Amino acid sequence: MVLPRLEHVGIVVGDLEAAKAFFAELGLEVEGEMTVEGRAVDRIVGLAGVRSDVAMLRTPDGHGKLELIRYRAPAGPGGDPEAPANAPGLRHILFEVADIEQVLARLRPHGGELVGELVQYEDSFKLCYVRGPEGIIVELAERIG
Repeated sequence: MVLPRLEHVGIVVGDLEAAKAFFAELGLEVEGEMTVEGRAVDRIVGLAGVRSDVAMLRTPDGHGKLELIRYRAPAGPGGDPEAPANAPGLRHILFEVADIEQVLARLRPHGGELVGELVQYEDSFKLCYVRGPEGIIVELAERIG
């Protein structure tokens, strides 16, 4: 097998604490945190003088991981936190939830805002996009029927 599994998805953020709080409210758990720097890191990411803070979060089932990265150096170009769902690039990640309305209510104090609407898709799911810190779009899915 060439690809045994997906290890994690990395997201660069400006405010690591806000991003951790948002994803913790979804139920992800901080697995570890560290600061990385040095020549090996520079070579891996193709930048000079890297110093970044990293938080690794995992889903409660232990199968999914999310890496949140805050670069202290070097300074990078700003992203577009208002980019629409159809802009090129990684646009969203999906989490299945048990009670979508409750999750939405819990995310609002952490900056979570609906991108469109909460919609029942056929007889299978309630779905919505939520924009969180840094403009990160999270799709929530509640299985129904």
